[in-house]
Amino acid sequence: MSFSWTPHRFAGGALALDVANSVILRSDPERSIDRFAEPGQMDAFPRAAQQFSAERALFGEPAPVRPGNRAPFLALREAIDRYFRARILGDDTHGLLADFLEAAAVILRRADEGSLEAATARSALRLLAEEEIARLKICGNCGWLFIDRSRNRSRAWCDMAICGNRVKASRHYRRKKKEAAS
Repeated sequence: MSFSWTPHRFAGGALALDVANSVILRSDPERSIDRFAEPGQMDAFPRAAQQFSAERALFGEPAPVRPGNRAPFLALREAIDRYFRARILGDDTHGLLADFLEAAAVILRRADEGSLEAATARSALRLLAEEEIARLKICGNCGWLFIDRSRNRSRAWCDMAICGNRVKASRHYRRKKKEAAS
């Protein structure tokens, strides 16, 4: 399967969330797709992150993940997703926080300073320490994690142009279909 890294794929608002969102339809095991499992996608991600990530000024263009760091990087991605998703849902995060911090520590000990994995760990730790953590949400359409930076904190979708439009179009279709059946 061929993918392209577009601005929509960086709707999380933080590099760590964009990395966590590299799994499409995570909550649906039958339809879920891990973009980093596709050949070349993990190597293409840093260049796209430099173009589209909300944190590109902080991390520039990170170097691709070294082959020996791929498994710890994927472990960090999963720890980021589990911890922040549980936090948003109000679930117990005590053990998940320890797992997340341990995965970040492994990366920070092993990775080069300018690498994607180091930038991802720093982004996640930064998110953990900032007030924006209270603005984290889960997209009502695709399930991605994102930071709601709207003034009144009412954003419901990771990206209005994609997920918001899909939800609104679906709602409109159902309403029209119901009216036609009446």
